[in-house]
Amino acid sequence: MPGLNPAIRAVTIRALREGYKVIGLRRGWAGLMELDRSADEDDPNCYMELTENVVNRAARTGGTFLHSSRVNPGKVPKDKVPTQYQDQYQEEVNDLTPEVLKNIDYLNIDFLIPVGGDDTLSYAVRLYREGVKVVGIPKTMDNDVAGTDYCIGFSTCVTRTIMMTNILRTTAGSHERVMVLEVFGRYAGFTAMLPTMAGAADRCVIPEHRFDIEHLTELLMNDRSKHPSNYSVVLVSEGAMFEGGEMIYQNQEKDMFGHAKLGGIGDLVSDQIKKISPNFNNGQKVGIINQKLGYLVRGGDPDSIDSIVPMAYGNLALDLILNNLHGRLVVLKHGHYDNVPIEVVGSKSKNVNVTEHYNTDRLRPQYQSFAMKPLFIMTSEV
Repeated sequence: MPGLNPAIRAVTIRALREGYKVIGLRRGWAGLMELDRSADEDDPNCYMELTENVVNRAARTGGTFLHSSRVNPGKVPKDKVPTQYQDQYQEEVNDLTPEVLKNIDYLNIDFLIPVGGDDTLSYAVRLYREGVKVVGIPKTMDNDVAGTDYCIGFSTCVTRTIMMTNILRTTAGSHERVMVLEVFGRYAGFTAMLPTMAGAADRCVIPEHRFDIEHLTELLMNDRSKHPSNYSVVLVSEGAMFEGGEMIYQNQEKDMFGHAKLGGIGDLVSDQIKKISPNFNNGQKVGIINQKLGYLVRGGDPDSIDSIVPMAYGNLALDLILNNLHGRLVVLKHGHYDNVPIEVVGSKSKNVNVTEHYNTDRLRPQYQSFAMKPLFIMTSEV
């Protein structure tokens, strides 16, 4: 995820200069859960001490050098319980929070700064309620964490989506096809909306509005006929749903946060458009270019916004810690950095305001005026 390493760097450098020792937990909550307190030496698989040299080098790159995981210590399946705890935790689903709390004490952690989306931060809320001093930093390409206009990774996702779409459109134009691109967005359609607003696509379908596939096909055929190169483009959020349908999953296996892996709506949309296209193209089928952008838009280095905002968020977190404030989430609201209670996470959803920003007839973004809007136009809750 572009922007994670710059956030880690910002926290580390500021904390070191304020006299703190900093450790990085490996693989998110997994490192804190799997730590074996009975071991005779430090466990490099679970945590590492962070220095300026380490974080300076990493901050210029994408992803996270500490790695990540989909582990929720509050809901651990029996077969995922670490070896050292298996005698104590033998339910089908186990809450290992007591061990996490002991590991926090064992590591002498005074303040915990988790960086993540709703799932990561929801467990941070749990720890805060258990008495841990937590300051959260929002990070998710879907940009759907409540309480903030901006989450780390969103700008790079939008930038990459526009870039990838523009690369692929030359092929779509050459072959006179309809191009269907599946993008991130489980519950919120911001990652499809913003690139479409920027001109990367003709239409987009989002989780907040179930769409009529025949109507979408008619629009795309019309867009195609008007284009000099005889092609059209639609961005499809991974959580988008057909009228009368539900989300499409790759399989029924769920992670510890209860989410099955999404994927496949782009394939179904492509198949249906090809099948229906003769109705709007003089009886002739139109070829489809079907591409899932997926990890292509979350790889590589962060863009400028995802280099600057993480730096600011990291320093904001340290400002709070220096004032002995915790249970907070650092945020951007209406162009200004601020903080809100971390319990806003999970208390409400953050989605595209369909009435204000999405034209359900044209299946594309709409806007009346840009005056006094936030940077990304539709990402403010107020």
